[in-house]
Amino acid sequence: MADRIVFPGISTEAFVSDADRWALDKLKKVPLLPLVISKFHEIGFDRIFYCMNMAMSVRCGPKQYSKLYSMFQEGCRVLDMPEPELYVSSSPFPNAWAGGVERPYVTVVNSMINTLSDEELYYLIGHELGHIKAEHVLYFNVGAVLIQILDILGRRTFGASDLATTALVIAFHEWVRQAEFSADRAGLLVQQSLDGCVDSLIKLTAGPNRMSDDTNREAYMDQARAYQNAEPLDQVLKALMFYMFGWRFSHPFPVARAQELERWVQTGAFDRIMAGDYVRVPAEGAA
Repeated sequence: MADRIVFPGISTEAFVSDADRWALDKLKKVPLLPLVISKFHEIGFDRIFYCMNMAMSVRCGPKQYSKLYSMFQEGCRVLDMPEPELYVSSSPFPNAWAGGVERPYVTVVNSMINTLSDEELYYLIGHELGHIKAEHVLYFNVGAVLIQILDILGRRTFGASDLATTALVIAFHEWVRQAEFSADRAGLLVQQSLDGCVDSLIKLTAGPNRMSDDTNREAYMDQARAYQNAEPLDQVLKALMFYMFGWRFSHPFPVARAQELERWVQTGAFDRIMAGDYVRVPAEGAA
């Protein structure tokens, strides 16, 4: 494993996108959100999720999946953040998630480990750590349960009107996609190679298969650029597709994620961070 550059004191302002901040601010202004969050804590969903994850996964440490755990620790050092708990679970579908508001954790399923190389796993690790560092987890967990309940039951849930419920659901889905782009940037900061991140996205797009060695990174990026720079009519159809189906997806389309990462690198922001020029968390006691 190559030695990685670490970023002492790095602030989330260094990698959280403007669109993420804008969408989260819009979500927070929905009048129903404070009530939903209070109910989330009142019912104890955070603790339920934590206990469920612990019951169905293997916790990693120095004596359990020590190699993966060591990679995870390195990711935490790179992003200069406290170490969450790490778990491995079983599923035929490659996946990983961050959870836990009071006790943060990351869970990686076995098929994801089988799909990605060690270097590609650093992108995945950084992505999930980015969610935790940027404090996305509370809103993800609220959305995972209560947003769906509100969507289904409307005013019968907590006395909310259908209009308030709809506004909250739309604002949540608008934000969650932008949060994924920010987490991808954190994944790049830990992986530290755009090529490595693109290789990860190719495998996550196509899934594990016996021909996965016969892929081409530049061809995939050409595909991503073509999708993002489509003809005007295709852009309209893309918007229609999003409003019909895509807005409910938990992640943006993979080719869009690859192109957004490339665009962020092209701004020079990634190279500046790698050179040590980034926003830092203010020192304790500083103005």
